[in-house]
Amino acid sequence: MAPSSEILTAERILAATEEVLRRHGPAKATVVDVARALGVSHGSVYRHFRTKAALREAVTKRWLDRTSESLAGIVAAEDREPAERLRAWLRTLFDAKRRKAGDDPELFATYQVLVGENGDAVGQHITDLVDQLERIVRAGAASGAFTAADPRAAAFAVFHASGRFHDPCYAREWERPEIEAEFAGVVELVLRGLGAAD
Repeated sequence: MAPSSEILTAERILAATEEVLRRHGPAKATVVDVARALGVSHGSVYRHFRTKAALREAVTKRWLDRTSESLAGIVAAEDREPAERLRAWLRTLFDAKRRKAGDDPELFATYQVLVGENGDAVGQHITDLVDQLERIVRAGAASGAFTAADPRAAAFAVFHASGRFHDPCYAREWERPEIEAEFAGVVELVLRGLGAAD
C-alpha cells in the first residue's frame, strides 16, 4: 500500500467509503477496503472513526445531509411568498430523492440498508426536514398567507401528507408516468389545507 500524499480527513474517508460501498455493497465493504482505496492503514481510518458502525453512520448522515442542504436555500429565501417556497421545497425534495434512486440505483440500494441500521441519523434527518417546513409554515402564518394555528403540527402534517414523494419505500413508484400529476394534486391539496389563496 503506497502512502497517500494527501492529508487524511474525515471528508476524504467518507468519500472513499461511499465509493467502496458502491463497488462492494454494504455486506462486503470493510474498513480495510476503505483504507486500501485511500492508500493508508486501516488504523488511520479508525483514528477518525472509532468503529465500522461509526463510519457507516457518518456516511449515512452525509448522504442524508445533502438533501437537507439542497433545501436550505429555499427555506432562507424570505423574499419569496410562503406558498411559492413551500411548493418549491416539496418539488426540490421530490426531485432530489428521485434523482438519488434513479441515477445511482446500486448506491441507493446500499443506503437503504445503511439507513435501516442508523436510526439516529434518519431521525435527525426527519427532524431537520420538519424544522425547515416549520420555518416556511411559520412565515406563512405570520404573513397571513397560511392559517396554521400550530406551525409545528402543520409542518409534520405536510411532511407526512407528502411522504409518498420522498419516503424511499415508494421509490419504485417515482418513475410511473402519472406520478407528476399525483404530486401536483397533493401539493395543491396541502396548500389549500394551509389556507393558501388560489
